[in-house]
Amino acid sequence: MNSPVITVSQLNAYVKSIIDGDENLQYIYVCGEISNFTNHYRTGHFYMVLKDADASIKAVMFRSSAQRLRFAPEDGMMVIAKGRLSVYERSGQYQLYIDDLQPDGAGALSVAFEQLKERLAKQGLFDDIHKKPIPAYPERIGVITSPTGAAVHDILNVLERRFPLSKVVLCPVQVQGESAAPQISDAIKRFNRGDHADLLIVGRGGGSLEDLWAFNEEIVARAVFESEVPIISAVGHETDFTICDFVADLRAPTPSAAAELAVPNRVECKERINYMNADIINYSLLSIEQKRQHILELMSTPFFKDPAYYIETKMQVVDELVSRITYSMEQKLQQSKSDLSVLCGKLDVLSPLKVLGRGYSLTVKNKKIIGDINDVDIGDSVTIMLSNGALNCDVISKADKADDKNEK
Repeated sequence: MNSPVITVSQLNAYVKSIIDGDENLQYIYVCGEISNFTNHYRTGHFYMVLKDADASIKAVMFRSSAQRLRFAPEDGMMVIAKGRLSVYERSGQYQLYIDDLQPDGAGALSVAFEQLKERLAKQGLFDDIHKKPIPAYPERIGVITSPTGAAVHDILNVLERRFPLSKVVLCPVQVQGESAAPQISDAIKRFNRGDHADLLIVGRGGGSLEDLWAFNEEIVARAVFESEVPIISAVGHETDFTICDFVADLRAPTPSAAAELAVPNRVECKERINYMNADIINYSLLSIEQKRQHILELMSTPFFKDPAYYIETKMQVVDELVSRITYSMEQKLQQSKSDLSVLCGKLDVLSPLKVLGRGYSLTVKNKKIIGDINDVDIGDSVTIMLSNGALNCDVISKADKADDKNEK
C-alpha cells in the first residue's frame, strides 16, 4: 500500500484538526499542580505546566483570560483549569488552552485575599507605627459609602444622636462592582486634596466576600495608607474582615459602630462638663477659704496689730547696724593711718634726699642716674645734684679705680 509523503506542517495540521474536531476535548476541566509558571509581563500571557504524580501537560492562558483572575497563580498551587485541548503546530506539541482557573479546595477570592494581605503586610502597610490618632472632637466627618444603602442612614443617625455639632460631608460612591474600587480610592484622594474633613468613615453594609471585594482591592488599600486624614474602616458585619480594615487607622465592626467611634457621646460630654464645672467651683471655694485664713493669720501678727512698734523695732536694728559699721570704719581708718606712717618712715630712710643731706651727690646724664664711669664719655654734659642745688658740668677727663691704685 502506497502512502502519500506529507510535510511536518501537514502532519501537525492534520493532528490538530482531529483534536479540534473532538467535542470532548473542547470543554474540559483538568486538575493538577502548577509548575514552571511564567508570567509574560510584556504580553500578559501565562505559561505553565500542569502535573500530577504520573504525568504533565503544558498549558497557556492568554491575556484576555488571565486579566480576569482574582488571584496570582504560582508554582506548587493545586488548581482546576477549564479550557480546551489543541495542538501548537509550530512545535507539534498538544497543550491545554486555559479559559478560567480556580484554586482547588479554596475560592479564588479567598486566595487573592490572602496573597494581597501577605504582600501588603510585608511592605508594612498594616504596621501600628503608621496608624494616625482619631481626633477626639472632629468638626467635619467625611463619609464615603453608597448613598442608597442602609449603612449611610445608620451612620448619619448615630452621628446626629451622639454629637450633632459635627458636620457630615457625604461623598457617594459605588461599593460593589468593577467601578467601586476606583471610586472609593478617588473619593479618599479628593478629601485629602482639600480641607474638607478631619476624619473619614469608609465602608458599607454586610454582604458576601464578592460583594465586599471592592474594599479588598490594592488601589483602595494604597489610598487608605497614603491618606493624611485619619480613616475608620466600617465594612460589613463584625465577622467580616477586609484589606481596608487592616490598613485603616481604626477598624469598626459595623458602620453604626464606626459612627460611635468617630464622635463622643454628647450626654457623656455634658456630664463631664458638669463634673468639671463642679470641680472648678469646689476648687475656687477652697482656694478662697485658704486665702481668707491666710489673711486672718497675717492680721493677727504684731505688724498688723501695732505697725509703729514694728517699724520702731526695725529702726533700732538699723541704728545698731549703723553704729557697728561706723565703729568698724573708724578702726579700719586708724589702722590704715598707722600703716601709712610706718611706710612713710621707711620711705624717708631710703629717700635720695636724705643721702644728699649727708654730703653725698648724685650725677645725672639725660635725666638718667650715672652709676658707672663707662656711662659717660669725655666732653659729655652732666648734672651733679647736691642737697641744696645742682651743678652743670662738662667731663674733661675720666679716672677709674684701677688708675687711682696705680697713683698710690
